[in-house]
Amino acid sequence: MSDDLPFTGERFIPGTAGEIWHEHWHRYHFAAPLVAGLEVLDVACGEGYGSALLARRAAHVTGADIARTAVDHARARYAAVANLAFRQADCAALPFPDASFDAVVSFETIEHIAAQAPFLDEVRRVLRADGLLILSCPNKAEYSDRRGVANEFHVRELYRDELAALIAPRFAHVAWYGQRPSFYSVVWPEAGPARGEIFEVAEAAADAPMPGHARPLYFIVVASASPAPLAAIAPRLSVLADRNEWVRHDYEKVMRDLEATYRRANDLDRQVAVWHGRHAEGVRQREAAEAAGAAERSRLAARIEAQQGEIERRASLRWCLARLRQRLWHAVTGKPPSA
Repeated sequence: MSDDLPFTGERFIPGTAGEIWHEHWHRYHFAAPLVAGLEVLDVACGEGYGSALLARRAAHVTGADIARTAVDHARARYAAVANLAFRQADCAALPFPDASFDAVVSFETIEHIAAQAPFLDEVRRVLRADGLLILSCPNKAEYSDRRGVANEFHVRELYRDELAALIAPRFAHVAWYGQRPSFYSVVWPEAGPARGEIFEVAEAAADAPMPGHARPLYFIVVASASPAPLAAIAPRLSVLADRNEWVRHDYEKVMRDLEATYRRANDLDRQVAVWHGRHAEGVRQREAAEAAGAAERSRLAARIEAQQGEIERRASLRWCLARLRQRLWHAVTGKPPSA
């Protein structure tokens, strides 16, 4: 990962771990053959890796980004690519003349801005009459609603009908594609390219395949104001296979960690049960001791009370005897009782 352009979560940087690199690289690999031999504008090019990939097939690529740091980084990193240039630009106010490009590529841009209609107006303006737009954005229904995700960098995500409503007035001809990173079983002929198919099944009904993929996480649209460019593009299925199988290895690691955590949790549960039993026994012994103490205190209190009553009784008897003795003394001697 680049040290001078760190990954913040707002833009993808090559070297960032996770399925994010599958998503971003795949889009540019998908777009590369569509722009072969064309003059291309890559809007919101970020680090520049995608512009450089497109430049391998395109006649010329201009990468544009609003961030000066990203543009400076891209110019330095990809300086050796002769048919590639970078320019700082606001996507809603592109600094290029009308009809400057054969194709505009813009991946994961529109959801980051409020000026979505002006952005597409600018794209239409800088494209030639038969120019091609290749654009992607999250499918709000799947990306946010279904997963309960709130991306802090997204200003306005779009449902399919909302994206269609933005594109239709500017580009009359549109081909829709869906993208979703996932686990796939891929079967391919060793002999070379062949016709493809895609279907999905659920584990609970694995014998009931459904054609296509019902829930794209991202939309990719290939659009033009002219019918000719899209008529020349045959629909194709594109599969990016990770040579190092990062997602599978990460999944296996996560599962191992979960299993270890599960075993540890069970061990802790058993220890807690032992300590809970010990605690309960301690509580029982304490309560028994407290009950015995209370009973002993009650017995002592009763005993003290009885003794106190006896003391008082005896004290009262002595007083009576003393008074009687004084009276007898007076009666016998005629003298007053002594003090």
